[in-house]
Amino acid sequence: MTTSINTTKVYDEIIDFIAAGTTPQSVIDFKLSNAAQERLEDLVYAHQTGELTPEEKKELDQFLTLEHIMTLAKARAYKYIAAE
Repeated sequence: MTTSINTTKVYDEIIDFIAAGTTPQSVIDFKLSNAAQERLEDLVYAHQTGELTPEEKKELDQFLTLEHIMTLAKARAYKYIAAE
């Protein structure tokens, strides 16, 4: 497990990405930064070891919801590109 002192929520990158405006290709290309990926790994590890705080559980749950939306958006973006 890595330790992250970053207080930014892991899902903030997805929110910022959406808010900045997107194209089908940018949706397909979107990936979390290394720092956000490390934070996510920390949350998953804490969940697996039973050390997840209620606030961290909320953060992880919110990320998983947004990650599901991004997966659906990527699938839709491929359809838009194929239709061009």
